[in-house]
Amino acid sequence: MIEHSETLRALHAENGSPVARRRMDDVAYTLCVSTGSRDIDAALIAARHQLPGARPQDDSLMTAD
Repeated sequence: MIEHSETLRALHAENGSPVARRRMDDVAYTLCVSTGSRDIDAALIAARHQLPGARPQDDSLMTAD
């Protein structure tokens, strides 16, 4: 799902097609539901931390507010 999201973001950035946007929305929704997050950025961070080999204490993917 992470790779799918990144690919769709690249496609949307290139041409912004409605199809790419709908797919992005679907992937974002799925990631948010599966990680218990409310926004795609938090969902991607949570999903990356669930990958094999992820370090639980590593918060380098977290963004500063």
